[in-house]
Amino acid sequence: MLLARDLALDIQSGRLSPGDLMARCADAIAEREPEIGAFVTLDLAAARQQAAAEGVAARPLAGLPFGVKDIIDTRDLPTEYGSAIYAGHRPATDAPIVTQVKRAGGIVAGKTVTTEFAHLTPGRTRNPRNGAHTPGGSSSGSAAAVAAGMLPLAIGTQTGGSVIRPAAFCGVVGYKPTFRTLPTLGMKTFSWQLDTMGLFGARVQDVAFAAGAMTGRALDIGAERAERPRIGVVRTARAAQASAAAHDALEAAARAAEAAGAQVFTLDLPEELEAADAIHGVIQDFEAWIALSDEYDHHRGALSAGLRAHLDAAVGIGVDTYDEARRTAKRARQRLGDLFADVDALLTFSAPGPAPEGLGATGSPMFNRLWTLMGSPCINVPGLVDGAGLPVGVQVVGRFGRDRAALLVAALVEQAIAG
Repeated sequence: MLLARDLALDIQSGRLSPGDLMARCADAIAEREPEIGAFVTLDLAAARQQAAAEGVAARPLAGLPFGVKDIIDTRDLPTEYGSAIYAGHRPATDAPIVTQVKRAGGIVAGKTVTTEFAHLTPGRTRNPRNGAHTPGGSSSGSAAAVAAGMLPLAIGTQTGGSVIRPAAFCGVVGYKPTFRTLPTLGMKTFSWQLDTMGLFGARVQDVAFAAGAMTGRALDIGAERAERPRIGVVRTARAAQASAAAHDALEAAARAAEAAGAQVFTLDLPEELEAADAIHGVIQDFEAWIALSDEYDHHRGALSAGLRAHLDAAVGIGVDTYDEARRTAKRARQRLGDLFADVDALLTFSAPGPAPEGLGATGSPMFNRLWTLMGSPCINVPGLVDGAGLPVGVQVVGRFGRDRAALLVAALVEQAIAG
């Protein structure tokens, strides 16, 4: 994989040029894209021109190529939202997050495959670790492009588990920041209270560097690691649905972190938090029926059968049910804030297990949706595998708004796993 932060430093020091890096990415794309199918659209000629522009190497992102999930608007490339309804659609403007990338000196090389409207119907992308297995979703192309070494960085989105789960399945770092740290304007909305932008990279320090460069926040951690953090290992009420490989990975990560100096202990979630897991779908689906109302009312026949049935069911969610779900979520967020008085980060499952075989489904978000609802920063930490060699990630969850602290804990876990 391509190490984004190291590459940026090489470019800024003159050891590498943006054009040379773009050529390296183009070669990798030519070699691996035919088998993986991570991209909807590529414009490498335009990317090379941008890499050759004067001054790009001096900017924070130093000409690093990015992939942008095709749920996010781009003025120079089509944005089709994973749906035939929007075939060839050309937005008039870039989404603000795309502008953030460009202003910081990043280069958009292409649009990556998304599931239909970032829901459940899979795209064509295969898992780079094993092409017979799903890459996860909905940010399938973004995770796969980074895992295959075609790009150093990619943008995805998460409404349920669409950053953390594909990162876990493909064996890369996925970072879902605190809610609204990265702007969601200019993406096709599914749920405005849950949709969150995220980043994929090879290492924790790579996504931290990119997020800092894009936002101006002090998120770049470099070689720093958390020192003696208090880590609560959380299995949740759904632990019985995690595979043996997932349990083994969580235990191995916890023991490695402890050996690296962390204070590790088992933590049971309070009732208010466990109750919130069940209402994620109420909020998501009520809002999806409104957000996709034009498509539902005027292009219903062009929706996949699965999404159509999902929205049909969402019609029955009443306003009172939705408002009560929002109150439940608020109570849970307050309780989670109390919990972080005694812990610096949580360590939990990223997914029920390694990537399932087959391309007909993208896996379950059962170990992601609660943390998305809470708005907390989440990082998938790779480095562990099952008996067949498939990646099995673990997830670090931090306190709302304390992303740098969460990234430092994730970097410690990452280093500990690597030995």
